[in-house]
Amino acid sequence: MEDAMVTTEGSSDVRCELKARVRDHWELETCGTRYGEDHDRLAWFREIAENRIRLEPYILDFARFPEADGRQILEIGVGAGTDFEQWCRYAAHATGVDLTEAAIALTAEHLRLEGISESRFTLRTADAEALPFEDKTFDIVYSWGVLHHTPNTERAYREAYRVLKPGGVMRTMIYHIPSWTGIMLYVAHGLLKGRIALGLRSAIFNHLESPGTKAYTCAEGRRLAADVGFDSVVVTTRLGPGDLLEIKPSRRYRGWAARLAWMFYPRPLVRLLGDRFGLYLLIEGRRPAKGGGYTT
Repeated sequence: MEDAMVTTEGSSDVRCELKARVRDHWELETCGTRYGEDHDRLAWFREIAENRIRLEPYILDFARFPEADGRQILEIGVGAGTDFEQWCRYAAHATGVDLTEAAIALTAEHLRLEGISESRFTLRTADAEALPFEDKTFDIVYSWGVLHHTPNTERAYREAYRVLKPGGVMRTMIYHIPSWTGIMLYVAHGLLKGRIALGLRSAIFNHLESPGTKAYTCAEGRRLAADVGFDSVVVTTRLGPGDLLEIKPSRRYRGWAARLAWMFYPRPLVRLLGDRFGLYLLIEGRRPAKGGGYTT
């Protein structure tokens, strides 16, 4: 069932068109905002944050926000600012970028409502494949569930390496294959529609969130980091809320078939089998203190 690696190789025009579609997708719905229902704006942002940690509690252990104390931090893909708010509370200065204007506006509003001083952060729209920062600027580069959406994920990792100071650390989450989420998408969009050759990667590429979403094996994720120069690379997998169907479904999954799937999904069995087939691939690496790796 597993197909060959799906890539976005091709002309620059093709990549630019795909990136525009990705941006348009997330301009319409910033990641995580469907979990906010309160009419009070500050309560709405806090509701999003509470649901994020409830569904993905391992973010705290992975990000390790207190380690940002006195350091320069870059978050790639700020969403509604849930993680970025934490970076702002600890870092000497936190910088956040996002491909969409919607996310930057939401994060700025979130920080203002939480009383975070504007002197503690910088926000700007930017492309992960061409970060607008000098070499060796940041102590930590962090990105959760973002870099698999950009057409050239490898270039995004090179950029993360470039802007890190020697000895700096990168922590990213991208999507993993094989995963329960990938299998469910294959069943829904491949097997049940007679498209047996669709494959897991193609199901994710065409049907998971924004168009062109990619997923990587543990070995591929390790190579993404190592090939641009990161060392001490640690790769782990985690069950995501999508693997457990604990997510709030998007509009495309609110029909009767989806309701049945949510009702009868074998969550205890998936939990029992552990994180091996989790959608989340957590990658941590360090830029060597001296020499090696990618440079401009």
